[in-house]
Amino acid sequence: MEFKTAKLDNGLEIVAEVSETAYSVAIGYFVQTGARDETDQESGISHFLEHMVFKGTPTRSALAVNRELDNMGGISNACTGEESTIFYASVLPELEEKAVDLFSDLMRPSLSKEDFDMEKQVILEEISLYKDQPPFDADEKCREIFFQGHPLARSIGGTKESVSALTIEQMRDYFERQYSSDNITIVACGRVDFNKFVDDVARHCAHWKPYHKTRKTFRPRGKRGTYLMKRKSAAQEYLFQVTDAPCARDTDRYAASLLANILGDETGSRIFWELVDSGRVDYAGLGFQEYSDAGTMCATMSCDPEKISGNLTILRDVFRKAESDGIFEEELERSKNKILSRLVQAGERPRGRLFGVGIGWMQCREYYSVQNIIEIIRNLTVDDINAVLKKYPLSDPLTVAVGPLDTL
Repeated sequence: MEFKTAKLDNGLEIVAEVSETAYSVAIGYFVQTGARDETDQESGISHFLEHMVFKGTPTRSALAVNRELDNMGGISNACTGEESTIFYASVLPELEEKAVDLFSDLMRPSLSKEDFDMEKQVILEEISLYKDQPPFDADEKCREIFFQGHPLARSIGGTKESVSALTIEQMRDYFERQYSSDNITIVACGRVDFNKFVDDVARHCAHWKPYHKTRKTFRPRGKRGTYLMKRKSAAQEYLFQVTDAPCARDTDRYAASLLANILGDETGSRIFWELVDSGRVDYAGLGFQEYSDAGTMCATMSCDPEKISGNLTILRDVFRKAESDGIFEEELERSKNKILSRLVQAGERPRGRLFGVGIGWMQCREYYSVQNIIEIIRNLTVDDINAVLKKYPLSDPLTVAVGPLDTL
Protein backbone atom coordinates (compact mmCIF):
# COMPACT_ATOMS: atom_id res chain seq x y z
CA MET A 1 0.00 0.00 0.00
CA GLU A 2 1.16 3.52 -0.78
CA PHE A 3 -0.61 6.74 0.20
CA LYS A 4 -0.39 9.68 -2.19
CA THR A 5 -1.82 13.20 -2.22
CA ALA A 6 -2.11 16.09 -4.65
CA LYS A 7 -3.83 19.46 -4.66
CA LEU A 8 -5.05 21.50 -7.61
CA ASP A 9 -4.55 25.26 -7.77
CA ASN A 10 -8.25 25.76 -6.97
CA GLY A 11 -7.89 23.93 -3.64
CA LEU A 12 -9.37 20.59 -4.71
CA GLU A 13 -7.63 17.78 -2.81
CA ILE A 14 -6.88 14.38 -4.32
CA VAL A 15 -5.81 11.46 -2.14
CA ALA A 16 -5.29 7.79 -2.91
CA GLU A 17 -4.33 4.53 -1.26
CA VAL A 18 -2.61 2.66 -4.08
CA SER A 19 -2.48 -1.12 -4.16
CA GLU A 20 -0.84 -2.75 -7.17
CA THR A 21 -2.33 -6.14 -6.26
CA ALA A 22 -5.97 -5.00 -6.15
CA TYR A 23 -8.40 -6.06 -8.88
CA SER A 24 -10.66 -3.01 -8.68
CA VAL A 25 -10.59 0.72 -7.98
CA ALA A 26 -12.99 2.61 -5.74
CA ILE A 27 -13.50 6.33 -6.34
CA GLY A 28 -15.34 8.74 -4.04
CA TYR A 29 -16.19 12.43 -4.17
CA PHE A 30 -16.31 13.51 -0.52
CA VAL A 31 -18.12 16.81 -0.06
CA GLN A 32 -17.63 18.31 3.39
CA THR A 33 -21.25 19.25 3.83
CA GLY A 34 -24.15 17.74 5.74
CA ALA A 35 -26.97 18.53 8.12
CA ARG A 36 -24.71 20.47 10.48
CA ASP A 37 -23.80 22.97 7.74
CA GLU A 38 -27.39 24.02 7.10
CA THR A 39 -29.37 26.86 8.61
CA ASP A 40 -32.73 26.16 10.21
CA GLN A 41 -34.38 27.40 7.01
CA GLU A 42 -32.23 25.01 4.93
CA SER A 43 -32.82 21.92 7.06
CA GLY A 44 -32.75 18.84 4.81
CA ILE A 45 -31.18 20.61 1.84
CA SER A 46 -27.95 18.53 1.85
CA HIS A 47 -29.89 15.29 1.46
CA PHE A 48 -32.23 16.91 -1.09
CA LEU A 49 -29.21 18.07 -3.11
CA GLU A 50 -27.74 14.56 -3.08
CA HIS A 51 -30.88 13.44 -4.94
CA MET A 52 -30.69 16.35 -7.38
CA VAL A 53 -27.11 15.53 -8.41
CA PHE A 54 -28.41 12.46 -10.28
CA LYS A 55 -31.11 14.42 -12.13
CA GLY A 56 -28.79 15.41 -14.94
CA THR A 57 -26.10 17.91 -15.89
CA PRO A 58 -25.71 20.43 -18.74
CA THR A 59 -24.08 17.62 -20.78
CA ARG A 60 -25.99 14.53 -19.56
CA SER A 61 -29.65 13.77 -19.00
CA ALA A 62 -30.77 11.77 -15.97
CA LEU A 63 -31.34 8.82 -18.28
CA ALA A 64 -27.82 9.12 -19.70
CA VAL A 65 -26.38 9.21 -16.18
CA ASN A 66 -28.20 6.02 -15.21
CA ARG A 67 -27.17 4.27 -18.42
CA GLU A 68 -23.51 5.14 -17.92
CA LEU A 69 -23.59 3.92 -14.34
CA ASP A 70 -25.19 0.69 -15.51
CA ASN A 71 -22.70 0.26 -18.36
CA MET A 72 -19.75 0.54 -15.99
CA GLY A 73 -21.08 -2.27 -13.82
CA GLY A 74 -19.59 -2.42 -10.37
CA ILE A 75 -21.27 -0.64 -7.48
CA SER A 76 -22.22 3.04 -7.20
CA ASN A 77 -24.25 5.06 -4.76
CA ALA A 78 -24.40 8.19 -2.62
CA CYS A 79 -25.14 9.04 1.00
CA THR A 80 -25.65 12.10 3.17
CA GLY A 81 -24.73 12.39 6.84
CA GLU A 82 -24.32 15.01 9.50
CA GLU A 83 -20.89 16.11 8.22
CA SER A 84 -20.47 14.86 4.66
CA THR A 85 -22.14 13.93 1.40
CA ILE A 86 -20.39 11.16 -0.51
CA PHE A 87 -20.75 9.96 -4.11
CA TYR A 88 -18.84 6.80 -4.92
CA ALA A 89 -18.29 3.95 -7.35
CA SER A 90 -16.29 0.73 -7.40
CA VAL A 91 -15.27 -0.30 -10.92
CA LEU A 92 -12.67 -2.16 -12.93
CA PRO A 93 -9.33 -0.29 -13.12
CA GLU A 94 -9.66 0.24 -16.87
CA LEU A 95 -12.90 2.17 -16.25
CA GLU A 96 -11.34 4.66 -13.82
CA GLU A 97 -11.17 7.44 -16.43
CA LYS A 98 -14.85 7.00 -17.35
CA ALA A 99 -15.85 7.05 -13.69
CA VAL A 100 -13.92 10.29 -13.10
CA ASP A 101 -15.53 11.81 -16.20
CA LEU A 102 -19.05 10.89 -15.07
CA PHE A 103 -18.78 11.75 -11.38
CA SER A 104 -16.95 15.02 -12.02
CA ASP A 105 -19.80 16.01 -14.31
CA LEU A 106 -22.35 14.98 -11.66
CA MET A 107 -20.71 17.38 -9.24
CA ARG A 108 -21.95 20.19 -11.49
CA PRO A 109 -25.68 19.31 -11.85
CA SER A 110 -28.25 21.31 -13.78
CA LEU A 111 -30.48 21.96 -10.76
CA SER A 112 -33.53 22.72 -12.88
CA LYS A 113 -36.69 23.98 -11.18
CA GLU A 114 -38.77 21.27 -12.84
CA ASP A 115 -36.59 18.51 -11.38
CA PHE A 116 -36.50 20.34 -8.03
CA ASP A 117 -40.29 20.49 -7.76
CA MET A 118 -40.68 16.84 -8.70
CA GLU A 119 -37.95 15.54 -6.39
CA LYS A 120 -39.30 17.57 -3.48
CA GLN A 121 -42.33 15.29 -3.46
CA VAL A 122 -40.04 12.24 -3.30
CA ILE A 123 -38.21 13.72 -0.30
CA LEU A 124 -41.48 14.53 1.48
CA GLU A 125 -42.62 10.92 0.99
CA GLU A 126 -39.33 9.70 2.47
CA ILE A 127 -39.84 11.90 5.54
CA SER A 128 -43.34 10.43 6.00
CA LEU A 129 -41.96 6.92 5.59
CA TYR A 130 -39.38 7.40 8.35
CA LYS A 131 -41.89 9.10 10.63
CA ASP A 132 -43.99 5.94 10.45
CA GLN A 133 -41.07 3.91 11.83
CA PRO A 134 -40.69 4.49 15.61
CA PRO A 135 -36.94 3.69 15.80
CA PHE A 136 -36.07 6.37 13.23
CA ASP A 137 -38.35 8.89 14.89
CA ALA A 138 -36.83 8.20 18.32
CA ASP A 139 -33.28 8.36 16.97
CA GLU A 140 -33.90 11.81 15.47
CA LYS A 141 -35.54 13.05 18.66
CA CYS A 142 -32.58 11.74 20.64
CA ARG A 143 -30.14 13.68 18.47
CA GLU A 144 -32.26 16.83 18.61
CA ILE A 145 -32.33 16.80 22.41
CA PHE A 146 -28.80 15.59 23.11
CA PHE A 147 -27.13 18.10 20.75
CA GLN A 148 -29.47 20.99 21.58
CA GLY A 149 -27.73 24.26 20.71
CA HIS A 150 -25.19 22.50 18.45
CA PRO A 151 -25.36 22.04 14.63
CA LEU A 152 -25.36 18.25 15.04
CA ALA A 153 -28.90 18.53 16.40
CA ARG A 154 -30.28 19.02 12.89
CA SER A 155 -32.09 16.21 11.11
CA ILE A 156 -30.41 14.86 7.98
CA GLY A 157 -33.72 14.61 6.13
CA GLY A 158 -35.18 17.82 7.49
CA THR A 159 -38.83 18.22 8.34
CA LYS A 160 -41.91 18.40 6.15
CA GLU A 161 -42.12 22.09 6.96
CA SER A 162 -38.50 22.92 6.15
CA VAL A 163 -38.36 20.88 2.93
CA SER A 164 -41.74 22.16 1.73
CA ALA A 165 -40.54 25.74 2.14
CA LEU A 166 -37.25 25.26 0.25
CA THR A 167 -36.83 27.06 -3.07
CA ILE A 168 -34.61 26.30 -6.05
CA GLU A 169 -32.81 29.59 -5.40
CA GLN A 170 -31.88 28.41 -1.89
CA MET A 171 -30.54 25.16 -3.31
CA ARG A 172 -28.46 26.89 -5.97
CA ASP A 173 -27.01 29.23 -3.35
CA TYR A 174 -26.24 26.31 -1.00
CA PHE A 175 -24.63 24.38 -3.85
CA GLU A 176 -22.34 27.29 -4.72
CA ARG A 177 -21.20 27.59 -1.09
CA GLN A 178 -20.79 23.92 -0.28
CA TYR A 179 -19.81 22.17 -3.52
CA SER A 180 -16.84 24.47 -4.11
CA SER A 181 -13.47 23.11 -5.20
CA ASP A 182 -11.87 23.72 -1.79
CA ASN A 183 -14.65 21.84 0.02
CA ILE A 184 -14.36 18.57 -1.94
CA THR A 185 -11.83 15.76 -1.61
CA ILE A 186 -11.59 13.16 -4.36
CA VAL A 187 -10.43 9.79 -3.05
CA ALA A 188 -9.32 6.62 -4.81
CA CYS A 189 -8.39 3.23 -3.37
CA GLY A 190 -7.15 0.12 -5.10
CA ARG A 191 -5.27 -0.31 -8.37
CA VAL A 192 -4.82 3.37 -9.13
CA ASP A 193 -2.40 4.91 -11.60
CA PHE A 194 -2.07 8.00 -9.43
CA ASN A 195 -0.41 10.35 -11.91
CA LYS A 196 -3.02 9.55 -14.54
CA PHE A 197 -5.76 9.84 -11.92
CA VAL A 198 -4.60 13.35 -10.98
CA ASP A 199 -4.45 14.33 -14.66
CA ASP A 200 -7.98 12.98 -15.24
CA VAL A 201 -9.35 14.88 -12.25
CA ALA A 202 -7.56 18.09 -13.25
CA ARG A 203 -8.94 17.89 -16.79
CA HIS A 204 -12.50 17.80 -15.47
CA CYS A 205 -12.29 19.84 -12.26
CA ALA A 206 -9.53 22.47 -12.59
CA HIS A 207 -12.11 25.10 -13.61
CA TRP A 208 -14.18 24.66 -10.43
CA LYS A 209 -14.13 27.74 -8.21
CA PRO A 210 -13.22 27.89 -4.51
CA TYR A 211 -15.50 29.52 -1.96
CA HIS A 212 -13.16 29.66 1.06
CA LYS A 213 -15.81 28.57 3.55
CA THR A 214 -15.07 27.43 7.07
CA ARG A 215 -17.03 25.20 9.43
CA LYS A 216 -17.42 26.27 13.03
CA THR A 217 -16.62 23.40 15.39
CA PHE A 218 -16.99 23.23 19.15
CA ARG A 219 -17.54 20.51 21.71
CA PRO A 220 -21.26 20.27 22.62
CA ARG A 221 -22.56 19.63 26.10
CA GLY A 222 -24.77 16.59 25.80
CA LYS A 223 -28.18 17.01 27.44
CA ARG A 224 -29.58 14.56 29.99
CA GLY A 225 -33.04 13.54 31.12
CA THR A 226 -35.83 11.13 30.17
CA TYR A 227 -38.29 11.77 27.33
CA LEU A 228 -41.26 9.61 26.41
CA MET A 229 -42.86 9.68 22.94
CA LYS A 230 -46.20 7.86 22.99
CA ARG A 231 -47.03 5.88 19.86
CA LYS A 232 -50.21 3.85 20.35
CA SER A 233 -49.80 1.96 17.09
CA ALA A 234 -46.33 0.62 18.01
CA ALA A 235 -46.22 -3.05 19.01
CA GLN A 236 -42.90 -2.65 20.85
CA GLU A 237 -41.24 -0.08 23.05
CA TYR A 238 -38.05 1.36 21.55
CA LEU A 239 -35.40 2.80 23.85
CA PHE A 240 -32.39 5.00 23.07
CA GLN A 241 -29.77 6.09 25.60
CA VAL A 242 -27.02 8.52 24.61
CA THR A 243 -23.89 9.69 26.43
CA ASP A 244 -20.79 11.66 25.46
CA ALA A 245 -17.80 9.94 23.84
CA PRO A 246 -14.47 10.89 22.19
CA CYS A 247 -14.53 12.83 18.93
CA ALA A 248 -12.80 11.85 15.68
CA ARG A 249 -9.72 13.93 16.53
CA ASP A 250 -9.28 12.26 19.92
CA THR A 251 -6.89 9.30 20.21
CA ASP A 252 -9.31 7.80 22.75
CA ARG A 253 -11.64 6.95 19.86
CA TYR A 254 -9.99 3.55 19.39
CA ALA A 255 -10.47 2.63 23.04
CA ALA A 256 -14.09 3.85 22.82
CA SER A 257 -14.68 1.57 19.85
CA LEU A 258 -13.38 -1.42 21.82
CA LEU A 259 -15.49 -0.45 24.83
CA ALA A 260 -18.67 -0.35 22.73
CA ASN A 261 -17.80 -3.74 21.28
CA ILE A 262 -17.16 -5.32 24.70
CA LEU A 263 -20.38 -4.03 26.21
CA GLY A 264 -22.77 -3.96 23.28
CA ASP A 265 -21.66 -5.90 20.20
CA GLU A 266 -24.40 -7.89 18.45
CA THR A 267 -22.76 -11.16 19.52
CA GLY A 268 -20.78 -12.12 22.60
CA SER A 269 -21.01 -8.80 24.44
CA ARG A 270 -22.24 -8.22 28.00
CA ILE A 271 -25.51 -6.75 26.74
CA PHE A 272 -25.95 -9.66 24.33
CA TRP A 273 -25.65 -12.27 27.08
CA GLU A 274 -27.83 -10.39 29.55
CA LEU A 275 -30.64 -9.26 27.24
CA VAL A 276 -30.53 -10.84 23.77
CA ASP A 277 -29.42 -14.41 24.42
CA SER A 278 -31.84 -14.64 27.35
CA GLY A 279 -34.77 -13.75 25.09
CA ARG A 280 -35.68 -10.65 27.07
CA VAL A 281 -35.45 -8.30 24.06
CA ASP A 282 -35.83 -8.35 20.32
CA TYR A 283 -32.65 -6.27 19.97
CA ALA A 284 -30.14 -4.52 22.24
CA GLY A 285 -26.69 -3.09 21.63
CA LEU A 286 -24.24 -0.25 22.16
CA GLY A 287 -22.64 1.74 19.34
CA PHE A 288 -19.91 4.39 19.16
CA GLN A 289 -20.24 7.30 16.72
CA GLU A 290 -17.55 9.93 16.18
CA TYR A 291 -17.81 13.40 14.64
CA SER A 292 -15.20 16.08 14.04
CA ASP A 293 -15.94 17.82 17.36
CA ALA A 294 -18.15 15.36 19.26
CA GLY A 295 -18.79 11.70 19.91
CA THR A 296 -21.62 9.57 21.28
CA MET A 297 -22.23 6.19 22.81
CA CYS A 298 -25.75 5.11 21.94
CA ALA A 299 -27.46 2.14 23.59
CA THR A 300 -30.57 0.86 21.81
CA MET A 301 -33.18 -1.66 22.84
CA SER A 302 -36.55 -2.90 21.58
CA CYS A 303 -38.86 -5.29 23.41
CA ASP A 304 -42.41 -5.97 24.55
CA PRO A 305 -43.70 -2.88 26.40
CA GLU A 306 -44.39 -4.79 29.62
CA LYS A 307 -40.73 -5.89 29.78
CA ILE A 308 -39.13 -2.50 29.30
CA SER A 309 -38.85 -1.60 32.99
CA GLY A 310 -37.02 -4.79 33.97
CA ASN A 311 -34.80 -4.65 30.89
CA LEU A 312 -33.92 -1.04 31.54
CA THR A 313 -32.80 -2.04 35.04
CA ILE A 314 -30.60 -4.80 33.59
CA LEU A 315 -29.07 -2.38 31.06
CA ARG A 316 -28.34 0.12 33.81
CA ASP A 317 -26.73 -2.63 35.92
CA VAL A 318 -24.49 -3.66 33.01
CA PHE A 319 -23.15 -0.11 32.73
CA ARG A 320 -22.76 0.41 36.47
CA LYS A 321 -20.93 -2.88 36.89
CA ALA A 322 -18.55 -1.94 34.08
CA GLU A 323 -17.87 1.41 35.75
CA SER A 324 -17.28 -0.13 39.19
CA ASP A 325 -15.39 -3.32 38.23
CA GLY A 326 -13.84 -2.27 34.92
CA ILE A 327 -13.14 -4.25 31.76
CA PHE A 328 -11.26 -7.55 31.93
CA GLU A 329 -8.27 -8.78 29.93
CA GLU A 330 -10.07 -11.77 28.43
CA GLU A 331 -12.93 -9.77 26.96
CA LEU A 332 -10.55 -7.08 25.71
CA GLU A 333 -8.53 -9.65 23.73
CA ARG A 334 -11.73 -11.15 22.33
CA SER A 335 -12.92 -7.70 21.29
CA LYS A 336 -9.61 -6.88 19.62
CA ASN A 337 -9.83 -10.03 17.53
CA LYS A 338 -13.39 -9.26 16.47
CA ILE A 339 -12.69 -5.66 15.51
CA LEU A 340 -9.42 -6.43 13.75
CA SER A 341 -10.98 -9.31 11.81
CA ARG A 342 -13.69 -6.99 10.50
CA LEU A 343 -11.13 -4.29 9.75
CA VAL A 344 -8.84 -6.62 7.81
CA GLN A 345 -11.66 -8.24 5.87
CA ALA A 346 -13.11 -4.86 4.87
CA GLY A 347 -9.62 -3.59 4.02
CA GLU A 348 -9.08 -6.38 1.51
CA ARG A 349 -11.46 -4.59 -0.85
CA PRO A 350 -10.79 -1.07 -2.20
CA ARG A 351 -14.43 -0.14 -1.57
CA GLY A 352 -13.99 -1.26 2.04
CA ARG A 353 -11.10 1.19 2.48
CA LEU A 354 -12.62 4.13 0.61
CA PHE A 355 -14.72 5.50 3.46
CA GLY A 356 -12.04 5.07 6.11
CA VAL A 357 -9.45 6.86 4.00
CA GLY A 358 -11.82 9.59 2.79
CA ILE A 359 -13.57 10.43 6.05
CA GLY A 360 -10.33 10.21 8.04
CA TRP A 361 -8.70 12.69 5.70
CA MET A 362 -11.67 15.07 5.73
CA GLN A 363 -12.03 15.07 9.51
CA CYS A 364 -8.41 15.09 10.63
CA ARG A 365 -6.17 15.45 7.55
CA GLU A 366 -4.58 12.19 8.64
CA TYR A 367 -4.01 8.86 6.93
CA TYR A 368 -3.94 5.54 8.76
CA SER A 369 -3.21 2.33 6.89
CA VAL A 370 -4.83 -0.92 7.99
CA GLN A 371 -1.50 -1.89 9.54
CA ASN A 372 -1.33 1.41 11.47
CA ILE A 373 -4.77 0.78 12.96
CA ILE A 374 -3.93 -2.83 13.79
CA GLU A 375 -0.88 -1.67 15.75
CA ILE A 376 -2.86 1.00 17.61
CA ILE A 377 -5.58 -1.44 18.63
CA ARG A 378 -3.17 -4.24 19.53
CA ASN A 379 -1.32 -1.88 21.89
CA LEU A 380 -4.43 -0.78 23.81
CA THR A 381 -4.61 -2.04 27.39
CA VAL A 382 -7.36 -2.65 29.93
CA ASP A 383 -6.26 0.57 31.64
CA ASP A 384 -6.87 2.51 28.40
CA ILE A 385 -10.41 1.16 28.07
CA ASN A 386 -11.24 1.75 31.74
CA ALA A 387 -9.87 5.30 31.51
CA VAL A 388 -12.32 6.08 28.70
CA LEU A 389 -15.16 4.54 30.70
CA LYS A 390 -14.25 6.75 33.66
CA LYS A 391 -14.00 9.88 31.51
CA TYR A 392 -17.24 9.16 29.64
CA PRO A 393 -19.56 7.30 32.07
CA LEU A 394 -22.51 5.42 30.60
CA SER A 395 -24.70 5.44 33.71
CA ASP A 396 -25.89 9.06 33.27
CA PRO A 397 -27.52 9.09 29.82
CA LEU A 398 -30.17 10.94 27.91
CA THR A 399 -33.04 8.44 27.59
CA VAL A 400 -35.64 8.61 24.83
CA ALA A 401 -38.37 5.98 24.48
CA VAL A 402 -41.07 5.64 21.86
CA GLY A 403 -43.97 3.20 21.99
CA PRO A 404 -47.39 2.58 23.56
CA LEU A 405 -46.37 3.18 27.18
CA ASP A 406 -47.46 6.23 29.18
CA THR A 407 -44.53 5.89 31.61
CA LEU A 408 -41.28 3.94 31.79
